[in-house]
Amino acid sequence: MYKRQEEHVFYAKIIFVNASTISTTALLLHSTSNRFPDGLGNDSGQLGHNLMDHHSSAGASGTHYGYQDKYYKGRRPCGFLIARFENLDDNRNNNDFLRGYNIQGHGERQGWSDKFIDLKGYGKDFKKDLSTPGPWTVWMAGWGECLPYFDNKISLHATQRDKWGLPLVSIDFSFKENENRMMVHIQKQAEEMLKSAGFENVNGFNYHHPGGSTAHEMGTARMGKDPKTSVLNNFNQMHAVSNVFVTDGSCMTSSASQNPSLTYMALTARASRYAVEKLKKNEL
Repeated sequence: MYKRQEEHVFYAKIIFVNASTISTTALLLHSTSNRFPDGLGNDSGQLGHNLMDHHSSAGASGTHYGYQDKYYKGRRPCGFLIARFENLDDNRNNNDFLRGYNIQGHGERQGWSDKFIDLKGYGKDFKKDLSTPGPWTVWMAGWGECLPYFDNKISLHATQRDKWGLPLVSIDFSFKENENRMMVHIQKQAEEMLKSAGFENVNGFNYHHPGGSTAHEMGTARMGKDPKTSVLNNFNQMHAVSNVFVTDGSCMTSSASQNPSLTYMALTARASRYAVEKLKKNEL
């Protein structure tokens, strides 16, 4: 049995829909009418499509046996970020993939949880060995751009329902050839960096995490100048419904490689100012 639904009616001159990428677009897809049979504002047919997430599966780790007299306060020193350094020339692509990635990581000295498996004995000497910091280690991985693909999408399930009787959200997403080639490059570059810096026991990896693992969902209600190919205009305003704005990750047209939340905040501030100006002029 489905739980009883309650109906609430709210009135507003403008509405900002910011429920996070998937929930925002699901809400818009749920909002159908004779005017919008395929979802609110979906004249372009783009609503729900071009879903993106950063891939962060590939990288390398290593051990450094120097600097044994150095330590740090707290659990570990601050993480590091190496800004994107590939394919920076718009007129030339240096690799077999488009766009690029940044590398994020952290360094720390091995602690008791890393060492106790290999230590033997008991008593005072065992406790001393266990509490003495181990060698320095670094873990690093690439946060890479995912291209917008029309067939990476969310939709409403045709038959399955949630506990309120509403269609469940279906997610159809995969990283494709460009992202996989980039991951190969990331792993090789991370390994080379660590070896060049004097690290030993360097191990490359690719966890092959599925989309959604980085939790940087973007796209599905893309911005654009042409109402035929986009849902929102350059102020995050719906082309077809002028008093509705969407400023969360669903508005993005590409993912770049940076963590995106500050961009959403900037877009929201700009769209809010634009909406206020339109209200003052009675244009909304």
